[in-house]
Amino acid sequence: MKFRELAEYLSKLEKTASRLKITEILADLFKKSLPNEIDKICYLSLGRLAPAYEGIEFNLADKLIIRALAQAFKKTPLEINQKYKQLGDLGDTTEYFDRQQSAKPLSVNEVYGRLWEIAKDAGGGSVERKISLMASLIDDLDALSAKYVTRIPLGRLRLGFSELTIMDALSWMLGGDKIKRERIEEIYNVRADIGQIAQLLKKKGLDGLKGVGVVLGVPIVPALCQRLPNVEEMIKKMNKVAAEPKYDGTRLQIHFDRSKNFIKTFTRNLEDSTLMFPDITQTVFKEVKAKKVILDGEAIGFDQKTGKFLPFQETIKRKRKYEISSKTKEIPLKYFVFDILYKDGQDLLSTPFAKRRAILAKILMPTNKTILLSPQIVSESAEDLRRYHDEQKAKGLEGIVVKKWQGTYDPGRRGYNWVKFKEDTSKKGGGLADTLDCVVMGYSKGKGKRAKFGIGAFLVGIRKTAESDQFLTISKIGTGLSDEQWREMYRKCQRCKVAKLQSKPKQYQVSKNLAPDIWCNPKIVVEIQADNITVSPIHTAGLAFRFPRLKHFRDDKTADQASTLAEARKLYRMQK
Repeated sequence: MKFRELAEYLSKLEKTASRLKITEILADLFKKSLPNEIDKICYLSLGRLAPAYEGIEFNLADKLIIRALAQAFKKTPLEINQKYKQLGDLGDTTEYFDRQQSAKPLSVNEVYGRLWEIAKDAGGGSVERKISLMASLIDDLDALSAKYVTRIPLGRLRLGFSELTIMDALSWMLGGDKIKRERIEEIYNVRADIGQIAQLLKKKGLDGLKGVGVVLGVPIVPALCQRLPNVEEMIKKMNKVAAEPKYDGTRLQIHFDRSKNFIKTFTRNLEDSTLMFPDITQTVFKEVKAKKVILDGEAIGFDQKTGKFLPFQETIKRKRKYEISSKTKEIPLKYFVFDILYKDGQDLLSTPFAKRRAILAKILMPTNKTILLSPQIVSESAEDLRRYHDEQKAKGLEGIVVKKWQGTYDPGRRGYNWVKFKEDTSKKGGGLADTLDCVVMGYSKGKGKRAKFGIGAFLVGIRKTAESDQFLTISKIGTGLSDEQWREMYRKCQRCKVAKLQSKPKQYQVSKNLAPDIWCNPKIVVEIQADNITVSPIHTAGLAFRFPRLKHFRDDKTADQASTLAEARKLYRMQK
């Protein structure tokens, strides 16, 4: 396929708001693609070159792209920048200046290869080489193709969908409906590479997914917790259970192969975080008695003097690319292992939790200092769970996670194998039993005392469904933040605010009366606590928070991990 044809599809997608229509356009694109290019088309349509866990970055900010455009179009950076300020988008700026009558008929694979060369260039003089390579590529393309190629290194493709929609489209490609989506997602949750999955489906249909399983070095989408109203309901639904502390830290998945001296860590949003946690990665070789493992657990910071756990916002400071050594000393971590997914060549996802726990107990020694087996109790008593929950709250933890003793590990699923218990509403006579993870959709400019922050309120939303890329509003928040949190919110919003001439992101369903001054792309996830949830005729979720307040910035989560309308409705019912 020529890249020009792909660009025409991207243009159609950008102009389309209907989720069904987007799915149909993508399915048609996939039908026309060849097996050796469909993987690249999937990555490029998501604005990247590889799965998220590979961490391929271009390291080309606006100023460097402006220099590349100036070089390609024989203009000054000032001329490019002036038009950019006017149009609000560097892709549109590229299209405006691209006046050449002829272009090279580059294929998708050729353009992909040249983008890959740009991204991988490193070392002395790499910045100038990247600029020259980018300028050369743009110069070889027609205006429409150059528009999208400019946006890809900046991560601003603006098409408004994620892997979720691509899974729908792949199912549509196979049978003209979404029936096969569930099977595709099951495989994706174990092998989180949508390009590879698309390639297998293109070659052999659903049969191509047979035998796709766990691989060391490829993250498994983490299992998630469900909610139930009380511990009595948990015992009734799950029977014999294990209860473990719910840590307020950062979820980490460790992949380890002793014979190859191989180790990787991945965050809950599947990013490679290996270099960020040297104290953990170096200790695994000493404290894990196995040849090959995949571990699931939580890293949490602690105070070296008191031994007490640190708040989430302190722990998350360890997730950084710079000054790692100083932060390692400042915020040491303990890694509490609560599951094992793979050991010495054996996939353990379908193994009952009781057996997985027994395996963990054999490979983690009680004398370990950093890699620790998460404590637990095993019981069939509601009172035992309530007592254990209160003990964890007294320690400053969030509560407990209750696990079905004979349950399997369900990647990416919110089944009833794991249930979280954070607030005992039976004691306080109702109220909200849990927080919700929301996406910041936009903000209003500050007035009065808030003028100094540049922001006075922000609009948050939740996902329409677990399978959808769409977001519904649930609250406009103007209180409950410290001065520093307001400043941090403003800084985060500036990094993802929508271009001047762009309307609200098409994934958003918002009442016109709630439109913010500035729209933000779905990049910021926040954990919101509230007194309760009420019915709302204004918010598109049909529900709203009462007395909402920001608990955490969830830098460890992406928008497609935000809470859903079904979760909000469940919390609404539970509070009664």
